Amino acid sequence: MDSLSSTDERALAELPIFPLPNCVLLPGGLLPLHVFEPRYRELTRDCLAGPQLMGVARLRPGYEASYYGAPPVFETMGVGRIICSEELPDGRFALLLRGVARVTVARELPRERTYRRVEAKLVDELFADPCGAQEHRKKLVQMCDRLAELLEQGGPQLRELVRSSVDPARCADAVAAALVMDADARQALLEAADPLVRLQRTLGHVSHLVCELSPCDGSIN
Repeated sequence: MDSLSSTDERALAELPIFPLPNCVLLPGGLLPLHVFEPRYRELTRDCLAGPQLMGVARLRPGYEASYYGAPPVFETMGVGRIICSEELPDGRFALLLRGVARVTVARELPRERTYRRVEAKLVDELFADPCGAQEHRKKLVQMCDRLAELLEQGGPQLRELVRSSVDPARCADAVAAALVMDADARQALLEAADPLVRLQRTLGHVSHLVCELSPCDGSIN
């Protein structure tokens, strides 16, 4: 999984943001973007010329009234690195981002470009129970193996994904990014600083998927 260098972390002081409705980028996740608005074309060009990082900010409900201004966004957002880009003949862009960090907004910066920028701070991991996190990672690996057996396709990829990192925090993020689709659930996972909390919630989600695909008695653990 990608991570931030010291140079990248300095770039968070002036992080361009791409606000989107009901879109939450988790670390380790992939996000394809079709960029067509002029302000976000400018954002993309500036990102490509720099550290290739942008914040993906989820718009708060009611954003429609001020969409072309500065509608409120959730203060915790994912940071994505552009890993693939194509400029189309008409000036639009096709991008692929990989989530590399979770940050919180310290303040929004004065508007100097057509797009918005913020001063962002990395969310520090809070390991309240490191041993518990490792145990839950093992449970998540086991549950993903059970889910993989039930999938018509993608099973081998899921087994590989859940084993891609021995770090409990990264493991939880990678699996959640791939399997949790609900925007509210993803936002809650993004805001959870304790990896054990993210592991517990992700494990619960995978367990639910297993029960949906194969009737169970509720005793999965």
